[in-house]
Amino acid sequence: MPVTKTVKMLVAEAKSEINSISVDDAYERQKSGAAVLIDVRDIRELQRDGRIDGAFHAPRGMLEFWADPDSPYHKDIFATDGELILFCASSWRSALAAKTLQDMVFTNIRDMEGGFTAWKGQSLPITNAD
Repeated sequence: MPVTKTVKMLVAEAKSEINSISVDDAYERQKSGAAVLIDVRDIRELQRDGRIDGAFHAPRGMLEFWADPDSPYHKDIFATDGELILFCASSWRSALAAKTLQDMVFTNIRDMEGGFTAWKGQSLPITNAD
């Protein structure tokens, strides 16, 4: 069966419906304590490429379960009115994740434009890979 809605189309649709924030703004908001960064990358990416200091790792495959307060897997970090800024390597998965959390009626979600790649490109603080 041919794919009629590509991943690029899904990402573009999500990006048109979510709130995004620049890397510089995300850094400033995290540094001031106004926001928490949520890393949705796979654990192997963190091990290979490094981490953003202070970011919470919530793998994309568990995100909805960790965010839902009625789930047995719920993580308290999602039970906040504070801003949560999602990111992945390049802002595709995090855009889809942000859209999903918005669909779950989270109103405090942002997507970091350009993801970890843009963060690293700006020479912002990271913890190096193992």
